[in-house]
Amino acid sequence: MAHATIRATLIPEIVRMIADKFHISEEEALDRFYTSKIAEALSDSETGLYGQSALFIFGLFCQEKSVPLE
Repeated sequence: MAHATIRATLIPEIVRMIADKFHISEEEALDRFYTSKIAEALSDSETGLYGQSALFIFGLFCQEKSVPLE
């Protein structure tokens, strides 16, 4: 499966998790995700981050934002 296809599958899941965690709209969550270093790393095929689960990437996002997963 192409990396772009995998990312297209992961990102909506990650955005829903962000929206739920921060009690914000999915549009706001998408904006927060795309302006993060994690989104930048996900778009770089060299990092291999596209091979991780949505939950793992969400955890990295929360870590970047210094927010516990709880």
